[in-house]
Amino acid sequence: MAENSDNNAYWAANIRLVTISLVIWALASYGFGILLRPLISGIEVGGTDLGFWFAQQGSILVFLVLIFFYAWRMNKIDKQHGVDE
Repeated sequence: MAENSDNNAYWAANIRLVTISLVIWALASYGFGILLRPLISGIEVGGTDLGFWFAQQGSILVFLVLIFFYAWRMNKIDKQHGVDE
């Protein structure tokens, strides 16, 4: 029974991390690039407005950061629950 509760805790932590990562990614790509673009269009980054930058480059950079963050955090979660390599 203890193994089942540990498995549930592991998967709950995993799903929570995936959900948070997807929300951040959606906010960076869809939110800042499309929905919030009129609000941030006055801010200049690299000669263009911030909304365009997020749509073209920012969302990709956020996605890459999320990949490394996910790998780092999952390694910590794996070690906490004893399923690391």
